[in-house]
Amino acid sequence: MNAPYDGDRAQGTGAPAPSSGADPGMRLPGQAPGPGPAAGRDPYVQDAYDHDPYRSQDLSAQDPVAEVLYDRASHPPPPPGTYRDPGPLYGAPHTAQQGPDPRVWAQTPPPEPDGPSRHLPYGDRPATTQFVGVDSLVTSAAEEEAEPDAFAHLYKDQQAAPGAPAEDAPVAAPAPSKPAGRAAGLLKSSALMAAGTIVSRITGFLRTLVVAAAIGVGTFNDTYQIANTLPTMIYVLVGGGALNAVFIPQLVRAMKNDDDGGEAYANRLLTLVVVLLAAVTTICVLAAPVFITMMSPKIASDPEQMEVAVAFARYCLPTMFFMGVHVVLGQILNARGRFGAMMWTPVLNNIVVIATFGTFIWAFGGFTTSGVSAATVTPEGVRLLGIGTLLGLTVQALAMLPYLRDAGFSPRLRFDWKGHGLGKAARLAKWTFFFVLANQIGLVVVTQLATWAGSIAEKQGHSGTGITGYQYALLLWQMPQAIITVSVMTAVLPRISRSAHDGDAAAVRDDISYGLRTSAVAIVPCAFAFLALGVPMATLLYAGSGAGAQNIGYILMAFGIGLIPYSVQYVVLRGFYAYEDTRTPFYNTVIVAAVNASVSAAAFFVLPARWAVVGMAAAYGLGYAVGVGVAWKRLRKRLGGDLDGAHVRRTYTRLIGACIPAAAVAGGAAYAIMQWLGSGVLGSLTALVVGGIALGGVFLLAAKRMRIEELNAMVGMVRGRMGR
Repeated sequence: MNAPYDGDRAQGTGAPAPSSGADPGMRLPGQAPGPGPAAGRDPYVQDAYDHDPYRSQDLSAQDPVAEVLYDRASHPPPPPGTYRDPGPLYGAPHTAQQGPDPRVWAQTPPPEPDGPSRHLPYGDRPATTQFVGVDSLVTSAAEEEAEPDAFAHLYKDQQAAPGAPAEDAPVAAPAPSKPAGRAAGLLKSSALMAAGTIVSRITGFLRTLVVAAAIGVGTFNDTYQIANTLPTMIYVLVGGGALNAVFIPQLVRAMKNDDDGGEAYANRLLTLVVVLLAAVTTICVLAAPVFITMMSPKIASDPEQMEVAVAFARYCLPTMFFMGVHVVLGQILNARGRFGAMMWTPVLNNIVVIATFGTFIWAFGGFTTSGVSAATVTPEGVRLLGIGTLLGLTVQALAMLPYLRDAGFSPRLRFDWKGHGLGKAARLAKWTFFFVLANQIGLVVVTQLATWAGSIAEKQGHSGTGITGYQYALLLWQMPQAIITVSVMTAVLPRISRSAHDGDAAAVRDDISYGLRTSAVAIVPCAFAFLALGVPMATLLYAGSGAGAQNIGYILMAFGIGLIPYSVQYVVLRGFYAYEDTRTPFYNTVIVAAVNASVSAAAFFVLPARWAVVGMAAAYGLGYAVGVGVAWKRLRKRLGGDLDGAHVRRTYTRLIGACIPAAAVAGGAAYAIMQWLGSGVLGSLTALVVGGIALGGVFLLAAKRMRIEELNAMVGMVRGRMGR
């Protein structure tokens, strides 16, 4: 058996490699003289009797364990030239002329011309070597490093511009910045949208206050409310539901799969919406009398009210065009991660309308002094209110353009619709159309019954009991939903769509559970707050509209608890939309609309005219409670039988258990104060402040005892923010 190659023994010591056939007396250039090995010495035991066989005095020949722990950043190697040149690392053995030495395995390879420098025992050139200490390695151990493409250099000649020299070596791509956590990103997006929604809702309430102060809350305001509701109903029926529910997942997929980041798809969608809504708006303006008759036969039977309602409708119906443009531009921004514009631009609309009705008060006086009605309003007054309403939506839509330019999107008309995925979206939108149709049919029934009951009740001396009271209470009741649930789910929906597209049912389930439990922390207490403090809220906000404010408060109380199933339904349906399932939400909405319409009709025929709309408000929440039960079972089956139900039910049960005593204490305190101070501004404000403090204090105390983890997390986050 041949002896092993023994030339590597001296590589770490700085001594030249011994060669079996070399002359013992010869030495390499630069080598210090020393005794050579004895002739005939066994190579296996040549160092066995040395005084220091392991070279413990040589720092470069330490044992492997100590070498690993040696911090080279703290003790870098000496600069070149400090020590004597130790000679080449790889020395070719001396060979006899008659042939290779048979005692070695093979010839030593020649020295590498581009190998490591002889001056640095750790390798590489001094100008490019970076010595990293142990502390630095430990600190950056958790950071993810981007791996360069090992094959990128093969295609450099194809990627370079014509005539440009090709690079010889691949260049590593810069490491991307470390992404923020999922929860932090969601909280940031949700906070931005919640802030915009809060400001929008606050200015929206100021808008309703100014409208009520200008034209009251009676039948004259009913004509304006019907005319102003018509464009929203028609827009949602024609395409609004499809834009919100269907085209966001399609936009996300287009951004992910298309080479241009989905810009062409978004422009085709924008062009389709503009053309469709322009045609529909023209037809609806011409058919305004038909729509007014359909919405309220009671108003249509009065010639004076009918004339004013048709005039309002012809000014308000064109707003559906700008409403659609605003929504599609906002959804394009949402798909690109820009969530703030769609929530903040409605503030401009509210400001314009507030200025319009403020001008009406300045010109014609407030409702308490003028007593304006359909019989006494002038054509100039109708024209002022109608143009101001149209101008508000126009400004809101045009304000989206700067946000689009900032996001790098260039809107332009594109009519090449065929073969680019819009047909698939239209097929999906078919069921969304039926979904909205069922919802709008229920709303039309409620509007007809509410205007009829309000007209009868006003003749009996009870204003604020018609569709105006219903809409104003509904607007106030939906505020927590718009601020909390919509903001959270708007940020979560693109991610749910991606998870559904990837087939990750567990991620979809977790996101829906997160949306339900996070929104419940605010939704459940707000629902009980409306039940306990609805009357002082309404009498404080609508004090300038006369005695009808108290009736709005009763309607708000009836809406109260229904906020919980209303919010849950919104979150659950996002799961179906993520899977491009629009048929199931349609069937679910049919159930909700049928329950709402049937119970509202029963309330209209059974209850007195003053309380009919109160019963309709309770029917609204009851319909959503039935719908949630159906939608929950279907979505749970879609996600493999698991929707994190135990966790969600536990959170809602504990929150409701904490809110019941809080609402009882707050409602009792508010009732006692209003009996003592009256229902004016002072009494309403005092009752609302004292009742709100009582409700919040009792709720937090009970929730702390029940250990509601979502509430504790939110309180901890708020304390952390305030402590900074």
